[in-house]
Amino acid sequence: MHNEDLLPALKALAHETRFRMVELLLAHNLCVRALASCLQISEAAASQHLRILRKAGLVKGEKQGYWTHYAVQTDALDWLGERLGRLREQRFECRDLNRDLCSDISNQEKGGD
Repeated sequence: MHNEDLLPALKALAHETRFRMVELLLAHNLCVRALASCLQISEAAASQHLRILRKAGLVKGEKQGYWTHYAVQTDALDWLGERLGRLREQRFECRDLNRDLCSDISNQEKGGD
């Protein structure tokens, strides 16, 4: 995954039903019917949620006979966790940048009065 994949993945996981789907799929590979039953939603709704998760690169489907069983792309989740962890490191870098920026703005305002 790449940096441009971060927001779609976060948006996909931000929906409670999709987040719960990922939790279920981390425990077992499941088909749409099983997911819909577990989550007490329609199969059509489950399919739409899975489409969003697949598009975000978080879930993959594998055809097994008549059914497609879905599984979490654990490497994508690992990448997402690592990327979010780096935000904390960047926060410290941004704090220094913000301090310098705010100082520059403050000096400009004083000079402009």
